Amino acid sequence: MMAKIVKGSDFKGVVDYILDKSKATQLVAQEGLFMENRETIAMSFNVQSRMNGKVAKPVGHIALSFSKEDEPRLTNRFMAGIALEYMERMGIKDTQFFIARHFDKEHPHVHIAFNRIDNNGNTISDRHERLRSTRICKELTLKYGLHMANGKDNVKRNRLKEPDRTKYELYDILKAEVGRCGNWNVLVANLKRQGVEVYFNHRGQTDEIQGVVFTKNGYRFNGSKVDRHFSYSKIDAALQRNRNEEHMGMTAKAYEAAMPNTTSGMEQSELFNGSLGLLDGGVSFYNVADAEANQEMAEILRRKKKRKRGMRL
Repeated sequence: MMAKIVKGSDFKGVVDYILDKSKATQLVAQEGLFMENRETIAMSFNVQSRMNGKVAKPVGHIALSFSKEDEPRLTNRFMAGIALEYMERMGIKDTQFFIARHFDKEHPHVHIAFNRIDNNGNTISDRHERLRSTRICKELTLKYGLHMANGKDNVKRNRLKEPDRTKYELYDILKAEVGRCGNWNVLVANLKRQGVEVYFNHRGQTDEIQGVVFTKNGYRFNGSKVDRHFSYSKIDAALQRNRNEEHMGMTAKAYEAAMPNTTSGMEQSELFNGSLGLLDGGVSFYNVADAEANQEMAEILRRKKKRKRGMRL
């Protein structure tokens, strides 16, 4: 389950989009609206929004998307229940809204249109709404045993509109290049050949880099906004790992080159055993030394015996 949040100023525009008959729309829930037709729905929204004229964008629009694997379970009633619980957790309550299901795409999804000016004229807070929404979507996905999407790799690129299309192009390029580059200079050069410019954010007036920005097709994205793996610190760590792995690979090759390939296992064994086979056959250096000592002693005794024979003569 994923949510896309949009704010705007034109209630008629969002009503016409969500209730477009070409999308085989089915209304699944509503509250506080005169639902005779599109015009009366938009009028209801506009009347209440005038209770707080300070809010420039009173239109709330959220698309909740589900995995195709969950489609057999996703009845209109079930999806409406999840959408209402999502709204409650997001603090979207005591206000006008309607929820409609679309059937124009492969994956099941519903659209929520709501008034950011509640029934008492107060503004529904959008503070940290995207962070809160991400957390709530994960919690509801786990709570109802829904399919957990595998992330950006499964998003259908051809269906994206700008700036999301460029954002996902950047994701694909960065995923490939960060995985094979060993330093920033090479990475920046490779990205530039693919139409991506790289800019670094510095801390104050110092040379310390604290962020990275990528631009492509006229759109500008902080690295962490493309994906959390592409913040400056995480890219820098990945490049360091690539260098370490390359260094280890070169060291291993150098070691293999230094060892003569013609040396057989037996020859290497002989080298370790002194090249003379003195440790083979259960004979030790101590045994050899004893044999030499015994031979020397025998020679001394032979000489003494020879001298004794000379004295007898």
